[in-house]
Amino acid sequence: MSDEAKPDRRRWIFGGAGLAALGAGAWLATLGREPGPAATAAAADGLWARSFETPAGPTLAMASLRGKPLLINFWATWCAPCVREMPAIDRFYRDHAGKGVQVLGLAIDAPTPVREFLQKVKVGFPIGLAGLEGTELVRELGNERGGLPFSLLLDANGKVVQRKLGETSYDELALWAGALG
Repeated sequence: MSDEAKPDRRRWIFGGAGLAALGAGAWLATLGREPGPAATAAAADGLWARSFETPAGPTLAMASLRGKPLLINFWATWCAPCVREMPAIDRFYRDHAGKGVQVLGLAIDAPTPVREFLQKVKVGFPIGLAGLEGTELVRELGNERGGLPFSLLLDANGKVVQRKLGETSYDELALWAGALG
């Protein structure tokens, strides 16, 4: 290779690496960012017409949770961040249930792994089995990527007031609840 061709080759290599880094940076910047405004009023309204089987067997009608603030956490047993945040969500539930804030976990998972998980990790809030169809529900509610964990807070009127794709914490959830007024 001639000495004249080396600078052009380096320019192409560094230019390509720069573009790859720029793309990776843009992708990383979107991680954990609140999803876009795709959660329409119609999607939130449609949520109340749904019902979910529970790990214990009975059906949980979403309409029974209407009228009070509701934190919904979409999770799965195979999702490490979901499993890590479960104790914080349970603590939030225990601390805020008396203040009128409800919590619901919707498992994007098969019933057997959810039952086995809940035998090991006890939670006080209700769990519904959304199954793989729950992935479409999270998209309707503003999680365009369909990733987990995904949490959203609805006010007493059923309006989505907070959404987060990615692991949450007790402190973050407490701030959300505090902003309800």
